[in-house]
Amino acid sequence: MICAPKLEDSVIVASNERGELTEDERSRIIEHLQKGTEMMVYQQRAERFTVQVIMETMQVALIGSRDRIVKVLDIFELKELRQWETFQDFQRFNESSTFRKIFGLSEKEVQQDSKTCFTIFYGSEFMLKSLSLNADSVEDAEKWLTGLELLRQETLAAHTPEIIESWLRKKMYIDNTKKNSITLKELKSLLPQMNITVPDGRFLEERFVEVGAKDYVLDFQQFHKFYDLLIFENQEVLLEEFEKGPAAFTISNTNRPESSVLPLSDFQNFLLYRQKETWAKNLNKVQELMTIFINDTMRKTDYPKFTIGEFLSFLFSKENSIWDEKFSEICPLDMNNPLSHYWINSSHNTYLTGDQMRSESSTEAYVRCLRLGCRCIELDCWNGRDEPVIYHGGTMTSKIKFKDAVKAINDHAFITSEYPVVLSIEEHCDTTQQKVIAQMLKDVFQDKLLTKPLDPEAKHLPSPNQLKGKIIIKHQKISESDHTDKQGNTAGKSKLNSFKNVFKKIGKPKENMVLEKEGELCIWDPIHMRFYKHDCVISDNKLYYSEEKEEDSPKEGSDLHLFEPWFHGRMAKGRITAKRLLHDFCKGRNGKDGTFLVRESDKFIRNYSISIWTRRRVQHYRIFWSSENGHASFFLTSKQCFPSMCALIEHYRQNLIEYDGLNLHLKNFLPRLNFVSHHQLGWFYSNLSQAKAEEYLLRIPRDGAFLIRQREEPDTFELSVRVEGVIKHYLIYRYNGKYVLADIYEFFRLEDMVSCFREQLFIGKIKLRYPVTPQLVERICMEDLLTCDGELYSEVHMVGQVPEDNPLGHQCKGVVDISKCNVARNAKYGRPLVVTLLNKENVKLIEFTCEILEQVEEWYQVVLNIIQSIIEKMENKTKIAVEMSDMVVYCQSIKKTLNTTFENYNCKEVRSFKDDDFTKKGNEVKPDCILEYNRIALSRVYPKGFRVDSSNFDPCPSWKLGCQMAALNFQTADKFMWLNSALFSLNGGTGYVLKPEWMRDPTKKKPSKQKIRIRVIAARHLPNSEHIISPFVKVELLPYTGARVDDYSFKTTFLNDNGLNPVWLGPRNPPKCFEVDEPDLAFLCFEVSEGDAFSDPKVLAQATFPVRGIRSGYRSVPLKNVFSENLELASLLVHVEHVEV
Repeated sequence: MICAPKLEDSVIVASNERGELTEDERSRIIEHLQKGTEMMVYQQRAERFTVQVIMETMQVALIGSRDRIVKVLDIFELKELRQWETFQDFQRFNESSTFRKIFGLSEKEVQQDSKTCFTIFYGSEFMLKSLSLNADSVEDAEKWLTGLELLRQETLAAHTPEIIESWLRKKMYIDNTKKNSITLKELKSLLPQMNITVPDGRFLEERFVEVGAKDYVLDFQQFHKFYDLLIFENQEVLLEEFEKGPAAFTISNTNRPESSVLPLSDFQNFLLYRQKETWAKNLNKVQELMTIFINDTMRKTDYPKFTIGEFLSFLFSKENSIWDEKFSEICPLDMNNPLSHYWINSSHNTYLTGDQMRSESSTEAYVRCLRLGCRCIELDCWNGRDEPVIYHGGTMTSKIKFKDAVKAINDHAFITSEYPVVLSIEEHCDTTQQKVIAQMLKDVFQDKLLTKPLDPEAKHLPSPNQLKGKIIIKHQKISESDHTDKQGNTAGKSKLNSFKNVFKKIGKPKENMVLEKEGELCIWDPIHMRFYKHDCVISDNKLYYSEEKEEDSPKEGSDLHLFEPWFHGRMAKGRITAKRLLHDFCKGRNGKDGTFLVRESDKFIRNYSISIWTRRRVQHYRIFWSSENGHASFFLTSKQCFPSMCALIEHYRQNLIEYDGLNLHLKNFLPRLNFVSHHQLGWFYSNLSQAKAEEYLLRIPRDGAFLIRQREEPDTFELSVRVEGVIKHYLIYRYNGKYVLADIYEFFRLEDMVSCFREQLFIGKIKLRYPVTPQLVERICMEDLLTCDGELYSEVHMVGQVPEDNPLGHQCKGVVDISKCNVARNAKYGRPLVVTLLNKENVKLIEFTCEILEQVEEWYQVVLNIIQSIIEKMENKTKIAVEMSDMVVYCQSIKKTLNTTFENYNCKEVRSFKDDDFTKKGNEVKPDCILEYNRIALSRVYPKGFRVDSSNFDPCPSWKLGCQMAALNFQTADKFMWLNSALFSLNGGTGYVLKPEWMRDPTKKKPSKQKIRIRVIAARHLPNSEHIISPFVKVELLPYTGARVDDYSFKTTFLNDNGLNPVWLGPRNPPKCFEVDEPDLAFLCFEVSEGDAFSDPKVLAQATFPVRGIRSGYRSVPLKNVFSENLELASLLVHVEHVEV
């Protein structure tokens, strides 16, 4: 059977329609491409090259001066052709005077000749490479667009012998130079690229003689024969497989690939009884199949015969694929069920090209996903400066315009599949920009946009056939009872007699201000990771809080020891390390008694230890610390206390220590290795740009965040501070041994400067409060990221600007609008009860507690009463623009808790869940309830927030529960994307796969269990990137439905230095029988990896198939790369047996 290409691979669309070509027209176009055309080629710069197709290798070549080939690309990797007006980069150059100058065209001419420009997109990864070209005439451009499309189709449909010949030509054309011969020396260099080693030079010389080479030079025919010998050399042993069992045949004299033959009748019996091919009863079809692999025209008769080399070539070919192509065909009748009866190919954060933290956002990511068959794509919409933008909020991912994204979606939505596309809009915009979004959707999609139900009275969703060519919006919708009343909210404004009087130091509030609660709260500082005390007032449904109150703390001098070289801070393994260091230091220098070091105690918080060398041994003593009325004390014995550690050390340098048997002075000290002050380690950067400094500071949402960095000029530094949300920079330079800040302040050390302005105001009301370290930035980024991946959002309400007429007056530091918050309480941070106020996206705004448990309970009740009162009046109100709401028909986003989400629903709703919602503790929902919901309505499962590397979750548990949309990161090449690609290869790659009958109808039963036996036999043409590989194969049945991993996977042995034609036979590679519990949702995954005793295995290739489409017999497994893109000629040979249960 001939394999058809994937649907997404078979479609290349230019902007104009091209009808069927006659053979004569085709020949003229291909001849034109072979001759070559001079064009302007745009890569990093614009240059003129001759662009030519090399038919022997099926490549496009760029040829420079002296006929030198400077670049080639395989037509096999070509994915799309796009003309100028549809390619954003060309539009940008169209507006550039530089571009017009390069081409020597006026602006009018550029507009008129836009059809002469086109872009080739190619590659084998998620993000494609591009080659942009400008032909001299529209006719030339059209010939190239048409011709390349034809050649791509022919390349995908080419039979295996043709692909082998093209592959051999590419190997012979060393350094992209057209050649008709190859020398022995060149062949030796070529063998590593062919992924094989040979025993020695004599082996090659003998093969040269066998193929009739003269003077150690091979022409192409001889090179082909050499390849046949080489590929056969290790695999002739495979022929023993067919000498036993049903339809056995014996082949004698098997030492050469052409030394024996397999007649038509034996091959037909092999297909019928070994391969279970019922079509092989038709002898004409068997003859046609054999003719494909016979390269001798004299044997292409009515009764053809295979050589044993041709027979083996067939076994490894895509024409003998393990996959039954009938499962890849579209079944139009299966597209008439309600939308909820399908698994739908879905993407998460579709705009991203990499991780969730720093990667680029791109409209091309939308194009790629749509062309890969994705039918549900995500748009994270945020307020932009002038118009909405898309990016992963709260991260450093780049932004793209919403308008550009929807234009790209419109251009490519229905190229691969004509069935509906769902736009999952994650809304973060205010209502003003939501209106802009709505208008853009209307303007771009026009009549494609579904804005009304097909049948308003229907109780089931329409079918994919009914929704062909439609764009469906997934978003929150305003219900009829949600319309906002015009009256202002006065919820929770009941006066509390006990709170009428405010602190006198605060000042008198406005006459009409309603005070609900006042007092002192301990507010959590997420930067310093501790509580600070604040004066607080709840008034008019808002929580106002003052600057943190001064606390009793040690005076500045008590921390001076941090800057001393004898202070070693916290040491790993405490006294053991101190003993070793002192012993080594003193023994090598004839150390004197009294040599010492001081370190933090590894047993007692805020206490220290002094380790002293005395009498050729190390003694350790505790230095105590205490604080009373803000004054610190340090002491060895309570009889003599010191205000600082430095004072204590200096005293005992001058006076004897008479304590616990000691009677000596402190003398020399062991200096700390590479001594740098404790503070400086955090906030000082020796190699940081100003731009990076600003990036760090902007990540810390607190005024007073600061760092100091070394500038390029000698003895100059820069203090960068966040002031009222803006980053300000101040010059520091050294002069006469001092550090001068802003030409005003002078300090002997940077540490002194920081210490000064951590205590005193630096600018306005700002102190140097938060030292910005890389660790702090990383922690804050991670915390932000974990809160920004929820599905359903309302308007964001962060800590607000402080109004002048607030009840705390000038002491007010911030305000939180309780009416726009959620509240939670639990034990955390070492306190029995902490109250947390969160915004509607569940991002923490403020966390507080009190010293007395009853008081924090009172504050919590006041806050809770306000919120509950607001909810009662606002439960039907939203922050959704009416224009957006009106576009939502069948995918109305509903937010409910998991345990209530499957109650009182209708077919127009869609629920969203994190990937672990169904498995985490506390989930009381039965699988049958979820299945029943998914028969009627839609659900979408998305990766939980901590997957910052864009890793994917296993979609199988979600699919098993009937969830239609398991949204994966398409840009990530992992095993779960392999499963996704395998599932949606069904039904023609349309992006819709009908769920099994038992999922759609509760009266139907699951199919019975099955067994399948797999044996890996051999491989050919395994990929190698840098060296000859030593491969092994792992086979898995996914998903695992039991506890024992060994029941669902096995590995072959690992073979040394052979990726061209390895063989796995013998007792060390036995077959494996898998029990398939759920045949409708089971996958067989073949994974080829490179073995390495010194590192983890590296995945080289894979192939993943739904078990339902696996064919029996000796089958080829065409391999793909980790991005599920086809690999040229790479395949496994396996034996498959479906075992009756």
